[in-house]
Amino acid sequence: MTEQAHKNAQQGGATLLHRGLRSLCYFSAGLGGVIIFAASLVVAYSVVMRNLGFGGVRGDFELVELVCTTCASLFLPLCQLNKGHVMVDLFTLRLAPREQTRIDGIWTLCFAVVWGFLCWRLIIGLGHMYDYADQTMLLKAYVWWVYVPAVFGTGLSSLVALITGLPMASSAFRALEAT
Repeated sequence: MTEQAHKNAQQGGATLLHRGLRSLCYFSAGLGGVIIFAASLVVAYSVVMRNLGFGGVRGDFELVELVCTTCASLFLPLCQLNKGHVMVDLFTLRLAPREQTRIDGIWTLCFAVVWGFLCWRLIIGLGHMYDYADQTMLLKAYVWWVYVPAVFGTGLSSLVALITGLPMASSAFRALEAT
């Protein structure tokens, strides 16, 4: 988004579509934050109990693995919305702002394609893991449930990249831009 569109989105002047996407991205990141905070409390409790000689929480390291995978996926949409991904713009700095925006839009659409591809492959992986009924060793937690937020996160990231990238890449899609 342009600086003005970003400012409007923060002040509530964006379209209903952009406000909805922004709310969904914040919900996703907030949910990820709550989950990882809860996991950190469990791990802290486990460490304290272990140091006091009572033994830790069984499978706390498995919990950390599962939660980190889950939360990484839930933070992606907000990162995509805020353009928090690394960009190398050494070669485009000398171009006019309009051309820079167009190139950024094309790269954002490339992100949309990659996120969409990852989402599709995660859906297939989710199906396989569900069929296998694979479980973690200590917690006996099904592995497939970690795929659900990953599918949600990559799918939402793809949608965000598509909706923010189209107006940047072509003026024919300016109606999608947050104004």
